[in-house]
Amino acid sequence: MHITPEQITAGILAGGEGRRLGGIDKGWYSLAGQSLIERTLERVRPQAARIVISANRSVARYRKLGYTVRGDDSDDHRGPLAGIATVLKAAATPYVLIVPVDTPMLPLDLGERLAAAMKPGTDLAVARTPERLHPLHALMRRSVLDDVQAALFSGVRRVTDWQNDTARAIVDWPSEERFTNVNSDEDAEALVERL
Repeated sequence: MHITPEQITAGILAGGEGRRLGGIDKGWYSLAGQSLIERTLERVRPQAARIVISANRSVARYRKLGYTVRGDDSDDHRGPLAGIATVLKAAATPYVLIVPVDTPMLPLDLGERLAAAMKPGTDLAVARTPERLHPLHALMRRSVLDDVQAALFSGVRRVTDWQNDTARAIVDWPSEERFTNVNSDEDAEALVERL
């Protein structure tokens, strides 16, 4: 089973509330003169044929980047799992690579390595580092949309709770570095030195 970038839509989750950054739209947070959304786009563009941005704020601003932008269907279903459902609905490819907008150093081989772990009976491949699982760095079949929507309607909100009940493969990375995210100004300052 060989999955190519042409079969993948990258879904960027940019709908977070950015509470620890003073409530700003995290995608537009500037890191060394470049916004997080621009940095994320640079890293996922070579890994997928199409890109969908899941955003609930600054929609017109995101659209100016030239990609499909979708908001969550309802206020009842918000959060990363709802964002995943939104991206799956908008995707026109059989696979979707989910990434959050706040990991500006995400691996350039993320899609390739997750795709290599997908088998005929696997619905999902998730990245893991020695410290933890990274449920928002995942490649999934577009066909899991019904499962995601059913989970949302039954009250599931945590992505890991849904993933635990899904046929998945785990792909290990040796270090946390590529998955470091920006949740505060302090995180950003530490990252700037490594960029």
